[in-house]
Amino acid sequence: MNKSLAAEWGKYGMRFNVIQPGPIKTKGAFSRLDPTGAFEKDMINRIPCGRLGTVEELANLAAFLCSDYASWINGAVIRFDGGEEVLISGEFNSLSK
Repeated sequence: MNKSLAAEWGKYGMRFNVIQPGPIKTKGAFSRLDPTGAFEKDMINRIPCGRLGTVEELANLAAFLCSDYASWINGAVIRFDGGEEVLISGEFNSLSK
């Protein structure tokens, strides 16, 4: 849908981009979903950057995409996960254990 909208409405100056966020640590979500912190450690082990994302980093990306600096970016899907998808996509990635 994103690419279709980008193609159809781009001529009117409208841009459509998608941010695919990985795990972003927030007090509200993690206090409810992972109160002991055990799941967080497993998540961090699956992220090549070795940490969770922050709300500020996500906000910076969104602000960039809305700015004139990104005026030529349209129809993009930006994976924002610290490399998690790349790591878990391979057949032999579990061999690192």
